[in-house]
Amino acid sequence: MRSLEKKCMAVCMAAVLGVSVASTAGAAEQAAGMKAKVVDGQVYVSAADLVKSMGGNGQYDAKTGTYQYKGNEAIPKVIEKVSPSVVGIIGKADAGQEGVTTDRYNLAHGTGVIIRSNGWIVTNAHVMDGLSNALVVTTDGNTYKITKKYSDPLSDLALIKINAKSLKPATFAKASQTSVGETVVAIGTPISFSLRNSATVGVISGLNRGVEATYRLIQTDTAINPGNSGGPLVNLKGEVVGINSMKFSAVGVENMGFSIPVDTVQYIINQFFEYGKIKRASLGLQLEESWSAIVGLPTDDPLTITGVLSSEAKKAKIQEGDVLYSIAGTRVSSVVDINELLKKYVPGQKVKLLMQSDGDIVTRTLVLADRADIQDEDTELFPVDEEQ
Repeated sequence: MRSLEKKCMAVCMAAVLGVSVASTAGAAEQAAGMKAKVVDGQVYVSAADLVKSMGGNGQYDAKTGTYQYKGNEAIPKVIEKVSPSVVGIIGKADAGQEGVTTDRYNLAHGTGVIIRSNGWIVTNAHVMDGLSNALVVTTDGNTYKITKKYSDPLSDLALIKINAKSLKPATFAKASQTSVGETVVAIGTPISFSLRNSATVGVISGLNRGVEATYRLIQTDTAINPGNSGGPLVNLKGEVVGINSMKFSAVGVENMGFSIPVDTVQYIINQFFEYGKIKRASLGLQLEESWSAIVGLPTDDPLTITGVLSSEAKKAKIQEGDVLYSIAGTRVSSVVDINELLKKYVPGQKVKLLMQSDGDIVTRTLVLADRADIQDEDTELFPVDEEQ
């Protein structure tokens, strides 16, 4: 056994050093899947190919005898690529707000991401709401006034416009390409406006998180500090995977930030551009989640109707105490599930609901209402610090 171990070690060491390896059946198997050369019965394998065959991703430097991982090298390039698409936003908090003084230095600020070269920028609604005389500062030091603003507090997204040309828009990733454990970079304006375009690095901790938000969020351990709100969370390709929105802030809680994923960002942007507002569909119902759903246990438990809020829902003969299992054939167990599903619809469209009413399983055809006309739909589950 010891001689076999020594032989394997010799094969691997020779390959790393870029020298020949005896062409035995074992060496041939070792070289399988790599770019190996056989010369005069000898197998030659480059060090880089050997490391890549074992899951590495980088380049071997023969001079230093070290292997450089491309992921680490990519981070400065990602920051360099994305930073021109990131802006700082600063303004005066409205004097009418609680705790706001008339002190000229009492300013509020956040971050934004350029999405169109002609001056359209996406940021957080909580950055823009209550902010007056706001200015946008680009990475080249130019300052612009905001000429248009659209805000949607339910998604915590806002769209603003500045009079600028030839800006560099950010590239957005596809939602399906985002993975847990993936390295990500947050770029923003933390704590002080003088710290614009600061970068922090971490990983995606989780996807589809339903925490104190209308839609599902990305969880990351990347440092998200006050002022980072509205800034991008980007992957190592330099693509935006989310817009940083909030974090848990409490004693004993560390590195729990949350970002709005790209599918929700694109949904809101498209609605603003098409309608000038969000035409958000609603079931017109007040719903109660099961105990399992509220505490976060895996569950298929249905939701209970606790209020019928729209005339359309009343016409569909839905009543308090009914139980909702699915919408358009998709099982739902939480309010966030429903909100995500309804992104595909606009008010006035019809959906079929599978329900239990008076002990019977029934199908109801419901005309979706406009959520702007409906109140008391949301449920608050967790306290979250959104002061960013």
